[in-house]
Amino acid sequence: MWFTSGALSTFSPAIFIISGTLLLWLRRKMALLTPVSSSYLPRLYSQLAAYDAAVENKSRICLSNASSTFQRSLIYKAGLSSHLEKRESCNFKVSASVTTEVSTPEVSVKLPIVKGDTWAIHKFGGTCVGTAQRIQNVANIVMEDGSERKLVVVSAMSKVTDMMYDLIEKAQSRDDSYELALDAVYEKHKLTAVELLDGDELATFLAALSLDINNLRAMLRAIYIAGHGTESFSAFVAGHGELWSAQILSAVLRKGGIDCTWMDTRDVLIVNPAGSNQVDPDYEESEQRLDNWLLKHPSKVVVATGFIASTPQNIPTTLKRDGSDFSAAIMGALFRARQVTIWTDVDGVYSADPRKVSEAVILNTLSYQEAWEMSYFGANVLHPRTIIPVMQYDIPIIIRNIFNLSAPGTKICRAPVIEVEEKQKLITYVKGFATIDNLALVNVEGTGMAGVPGTASAIFAAVKDVGANVVMISQASSEHSVCFAVPEKEVKAVAKALEARFRQALSAGRLSQVAIIPNCSILAAVGQKMASTPGVSATLFNALAKANINVRAIAQGSSEYNITVVIKREDCVRALRAVHSRFYLSKTSIAVGIIGPGLIGATLLNQLRDQAAILKEKSNIDLRVMGIIGSKKMLLSDMGIDLSKWKELQKEKGEKADLEKFVHHVRGNHFIPNTVLVDCTSSTEVADHYHDWLHTGIHVITPNKKANSGPLDKYLKLRSLQKQSFTHYFYEATVGAGLPIMHTLRDLLQTGDKIIRIEGIFSGTLSYIFNSFVDTRSFSEVVMEAKAAGYTEPDPRDDLAGTDVARKVIILARECGLNLELSDIPVQSLVPDPLKETASVNDFMQQLPSFDSDIATKRQAAEDSGEVLRYVGVVDVKNQKGVVELRRYKKQHPFAQLSGSDNIIAFTTERYNKQPLIVRGPGAGAEVTAGGVFSDLLRLASNLGAPSC
Repeated sequence: MWFTSGALSTFSPAIFIISGTLLLWLRRKMALLTPVSSSYLPRLYSQLAAYDAAVENKSRICLSNASSTFQRSLIYKAGLSSHLEKRESCNFKVSASVTTEVSTPEVSVKLPIVKGDTWAIHKFGGTCVGTAQRIQNVANIVMEDGSERKLVVVSAMSKVTDMMYDLIEKAQSRDDSYELALDAVYEKHKLTAVELLDGDELATFLAALSLDINNLRAMLRAIYIAGHGTESFSAFVAGHGELWSAQILSAVLRKGGIDCTWMDTRDVLIVNPAGSNQVDPDYEESEQRLDNWLLKHPSKVVVATGFIASTPQNIPTTLKRDGSDFSAAIMGALFRARQVTIWTDVDGVYSADPRKVSEAVILNTLSYQEAWEMSYFGANVLHPRTIIPVMQYDIPIIIRNIFNLSAPGTKICRAPVIEVEEKQKLITYVKGFATIDNLALVNVEGTGMAGVPGTASAIFAAVKDVGANVVMISQASSEHSVCFAVPEKEVKAVAKALEARFRQALSAGRLSQVAIIPNCSILAAVGQKMASTPGVSATLFNALAKANINVRAIAQGSSEYNITVVIKREDCVRALRAVHSRFYLSKTSIAVGIIGPGLIGATLLNQLRDQAAILKEKSNIDLRVMGIIGSKKMLLSDMGIDLSKWKELQKEKGEKADLEKFVHHVRGNHFIPNTVLVDCTSSTEVADHYHDWLHTGIHVITPNKKANSGPLDKYLKLRSLQKQSFTHYFYEATVGAGLPIMHTLRDLLQTGDKIIRIEGIFSGTLSYIFNSFVDTRSFSEVVMEAKAAGYTEPDPRDDLAGTDVARKVIILARECGLNLELSDIPVQSLVPDPLKETASVNDFMQQLPSFDSDIATKRQAAEDSGEVLRYVGVVDVKNQKGVVELRRYKKQHPFAQLSGSDNIIAFTTERYNKQPLIVRGPGAGAEVTAGGVFSDLLRLASNLGAPSC
């Protein structure tokens, strides 16, 4: 709007200075961008001079007492609409004219406007043009692109936009340092230009840069004096970074022999404010202006400014944050381009945030909808609005890494994307996962809501009134409650507004509460048509359950593109890793903590070392040992211990053992969702921690018999927790070492068979002793031989006392449903009573021969009857009791035909009544026991999602 001299007297002089600076910008723009003949140029400037004079006359009243800086400025009201109106009144031509000395009418010569798939759009972000070297790299990429025509959209140099906004803030705050900050902006671009350009190109740019800086200085001074700058002024200032980077790049391209010009997109791109810090492009007007621009600039390579645009009133504005990508997509639509390439600093779109999931993979392709969903939920893809312009014309967007040109990037297009993974030959309907943090759930519930029209409308109207953003909505069909997520910083205002809006309903009891659940995150699974594929939702929730993740709310739309869940913020990363792993986008990874690197533990570590690579390649199982703890020292690692030298590392880098710290470290790793602790000790103290570990979502695997054979109440509590949760507790090696005793028993019970009796030789040590106790050999001689061979415990009395066998009997009895204590099992000890209290092992071994006669007599009696002695444990399920004792068996009996340290177990059931089911094999030794533990590890991996082999 123009003002009369009377009206002008009511406005601050600072506004006129700012407006005058905008006019200076417009004058230079028209001189640079409007191709005119030599006769037309004087006319243009004479018209502008007359225009400026008129403006100055109107402003003289207000500026007569102003400083010289004020007096040099022109009056223009915060925008360019009046100037453009003046431009139209001057009847500016969009075609070149030919003038001779003889007066002749102007003839317009229109060149054809070329659009379509001959154009390729490239967009380079601030990081890509952050330095002189990177700008040169961008120029090289543009020159090497074989497209017939190219439009290159550039952002401001890295950090420059922030610097420009900082200038505004400093000026508004009357901080004198804005002068120095503006000088820094000038120096940054000057040095960049000096490094890249020379000759006329350098002189032209530096002259333009100096003029811009002087204009900005005057504008910022005015803002400093007024203490305020409008949004339009801020947009005008902020957009200069793009102007400068576009001019520098176009000059570099010309220096490289490319016929190139640059475009100030404020002359072409028209947008309308859309609220919520967004704008909507006016495609019709923008297309018309683009056609006019192309008639004037028929170049095959154009460098265009990103981020900036104009309003319909020709006031400078921006496309807000992420606006450069949006600019590129809009230009792609206006040009009907073949494709739009977004150059960034990552190889493409990842299946999950690689900072949270280290094994996230680059996706080759995404549909528009998939990219839209992932970007909405926080994935570093594109802003959702960037995708809208190109969808109408099926223009693909390619995300590529400027620092890794060998990476093909990710293609976003309309075509349905159902890929067959080459390695696993599996169809994946889930493309990726994204998260949003720092949210709170608001739950409005009450019986009075059901069937009452307008309740939901009133809820969200109240939310709208406080300007809060609703991220997700979940409502049960009963209408008993409405649950939705909002940013945590807005939840207090939302709760206050809802309580005010429904005060009467809350008082009357029609609404029971407005509940706030803070510290939440959203996890979204995205994939085309995944929601209509059977099993996808089940797999997602199963993966979360097995990672011990509690889901607070769920939303799944009919669009079939995403499933959204709300979880605790502290569980977010673990949940993301769990679902990512479960859908085969990475290995099934398990963080392993080994407790007790003794004989069995060390053997297990060696087995893991030898097999880990094979499991990872062939079975998609990644077992990472994150910690090893002994009684005195522990070794911790953030990425996984090198098992080829774990003993050396423990000596060099081991620290004082601290079980609590150890557990926290193994579970708190930064990239593996599942954690298992393997207890290879025989410690009761360690076993007492199982319940707490399982309760917190840590899986437990052990050959330690103390937990399952300890006090009955603790055992029942442990098993109850195991059944109620998705945390796994495996203990196959507690009975029979590596033999499938527990597995077989569970299969029998789960298939409906009824156990009548379990009888077996459960001790490999005692099996060896009685298999060797033949002919004229003495009992003590055989015991000494077994000890020397390493079959016994350091103190053989631990084996001969029969307590170990009794524990195995209790474990089997409890598995069958018998609630027996260890004290309920009568045990026949093979340790002579006088030797039970012998102080040392050596004393025991020296005195043992004096008691050989008693057991020799028993052996002879058995032989006389055609029998052998065997030390057995028996679970009599029918009579609900158990026993451990020395028994005689016929030489034809399977128990009499053992050799070495083999174990043998006979299951008598309703199905296997006449002929018991026999399990036989090595039941002692570090190798087979460690193998049983390893088998449990693989069973855990299978339960967590690894493919069956």
